[in-house]
Amino acid sequence: MIWAGFLFGILGSFHCVGMCGPIALALPVGRGAGLSFVTGRLLYNLGRIVTYTALGALAGAVGKSLQIALFQQTLSIVSGVLILLVLVIPVALIGKFRSFTGFGKLLTLLKKTIARYFGKNSTWALGVVGLLNGLLPCGFVYFALAGAMSMSSIPAAMLYMFLFGLGTFPLMFILSLSGKLIQPRIRHFFNRSVPYVAGVLALLFILRGLNLGIPYVSPVMAQSKTGGTQIHACGHPKIANAE
Repeated sequence: MIWAGFLFGILGSFHCVGMCGPIALALPVGRGAGLSFVTGRLLYNLGRIVTYTALGALAGAVGKSLQIALFQQTLSIVSGVLILLVLVIPVALIGKFRSFTGFGKLLTLLKKTIARYFGKNSTWALGVVGLLNGLLPCGFVYFALAGAMSMSSIPAAMLYMFLFGLGTFPLMFILSLSGKLIQPRIRHFFNRSVPYVAGVLALLFILRGLNLGIPYVSPVMAQSKTGGTQIHACGHPKIANAE
């Protein structure tokens, strides 16, 4: 299911255009043309990918801890359910949660820090902006992290999130170079498709945990004697991971 991270990133990049597009379009340094113009936007997008990969390590650590108490297939189902829950939680309730936990103050601090690096008007600062931008609240990133939690190891979760970021790269990079290439109506269409794409991903993770014997989609996963998980497709060993 690691490949799902890249596919999810490609499909979700249109959502990124709608949510993070204004930041990408407002990037300073070398307005018009030049090496600094391209380099700054490249560093910005690479910064986002680095942050997503680091978040993948955290999600993998949480998932690994849960695997101690749950079989991997159960964790896969839990990840799918978490994605569905994020889809149905009202925005107002999320706002109340931020206020209650103090996360809102951290978010304000994060935005001020991003603004400060924007003001530096230097190429390297845009890499920092990208790193920080990856920490901004984003439902699509939450969906991806829920999927990363179900990976078999921390490196696998990091690779999942790296591929997710890589999937968002082409469209976001093109947008940062010339936002006029992507019309608002196209952005609006893909923003509206986000819940459907996330729903399909959630169903894939749930199917993966149901052990239906469908190759690549829902392979049979059996707990090994050493505590790891062995994955069999159509009754034949496919992947063995015994840690």
